[in-house]
Amino acid sequence: MGNRLQILPGVKVAVLGLGVSGRAAVKYALLQGAEVFVSDIRSKEELTAQEADLFGTAGIHWETGKHTAQFLAQADMVIISPGISIISPLMDDLRFRSIPIVGELAFAEAAISKPIVAVTGTNGKTTVTTLVGELLKKAGKRVFIGGNIGISLFDYLCDPEGIDVIVLEVSSFQLETAGDFSPDIAILLNVSPDHLDRHGNFRKYCEAKMKIFSHQRKGDVAIINGDDPHCRQLLENILPDSLFFGVDEKFEAGISGRDVVLYPGSEKEIYRPGSTSLKNRIGLYNSAPAIIAAKLLGCSQSQIQTVLDTFSSLEHRMEYVANVGGVTYYNDSKATNTGAVAAALSQLEEKVVLIAGGRDKGDDYGLLRQSVSEHVKTLIVIGESADSIEEALRGTADIVRAESMKDAVRKAAEIADVGDSVLLSPACASFDMFTGYGQRGKVFKREVEALGKPG
Repeated sequence: MGNRLQILPGVKVAVLGLGVSGRAAVKYALLQGAEVFVSDIRSKEELTAQEADLFGTAGIHWETGKHTAQFLAQADMVIISPGISIISPLMDDLRFRSIPIVGELAFAEAAISKPIVAVTGTNGKTTVTTLVGELLKKAGKRVFIGGNIGISLFDYLCDPEGIDVIVLEVSSFQLETAGDFSPDIAILLNVSPDHLDRHGNFRKYCEAKMKIFSHQRKGDVAIINGDDPHCRQLLENILPDSLFFGVDEKFEAGISGRDVVLYPGSEKEIYRPGSTSLKNRIGLYNSAPAIIAAKLLGCSQSQIQTVLDTFSSLEHRMEYVANVGGVTYYNDSKATNTGAVAAALSQLEEKVVLIAGGRDKGDDYGLLRQSVSEHVKTLIVIGESADSIEEALRGTADIVRAESMKDAVRKAAEIADVGDSVLLSPACASFDMFTGYGQRGKVFKREVEALGKPG
């Protein structure tokens, strides 16, 4: 194991933030025989019942209502939740004391011997991670699917038996604290500005994304979007074998019309996604890297095609909601950056009433001017960022203000003509009005469903 990061009996481990990842980290550290220190910004009364159940557990010391260097400095290492920034006076203090600040991915190198597929990118991560997992399951492999998708890698480490392959969605936040994380197959889907409020600027965001490749070794594989200009600019830092996908026959997976064409040797293999959620441009770009990864791990062409025919779209990602009065409604609440909104609009040929807005993440809404001009007849803005979006997109479409999601859906229904689409694709985080993008999407769907009801 050398110097690779491990939790050994008697080691003092601090867990900073008691969310999904934090709870799993506590469980894993206790299983390894560590002494655990938990620090959460919430008061004891604000913790959920599941979190509060940990109080009184032997081997856990607590700090609630704040994070302090004095408490955390008792530990030999600090495991930080992805939602907490590594740039702060507190983090500087811990680094000054030479206390490692790490996330869940940093433990993979020492603890996992199974193949790891890691998927990152600004958009499409969850869909591709899920698709790779389904392809491998179809081939008879026992798969753990986790990471940023909502299941911590620590959950696998707590119970690793019976798993053949690990497939992880990894975010820029997780990669910042990934240590020597070295996936066997690393997939970079695309890069566009996102989370600039956290990273500070686009360059630093890109640097975080590229850490997915930084510890790969000879024999590992990088799968990269060859059509994405930002991905191409970052290639000089990639050391492992690189395979590409995009609209070019020189790529290992070429997108041609409605097909993905794989060139594994002298013969080509043609895949045509039959699932509704993959029968579009974005679906093809999601399918191509997943097919390459599946082939590398032993999936047959027939197994892959079967999954492509039946794969279901994920909730809140260009999800069809209903057709009400000849108007089609789509829930794309997961689109929290401008790149995702532009991708969503590119899939719709009809005129669009777009609902956007929420909590600003530092994105440049002006990047949407061309997409909105080409596809949107009316833009309905909501939330804290309404002023910024209206200013950036003034002149591209009619712009209307709404006070709530109910108000936005009602106004969209009044504006849309038969044959139009209404698209919720916010380009923002949701925390000004909702607990998360999931709740935002559910409220949108509820309001759409209410349109067809009397009263």
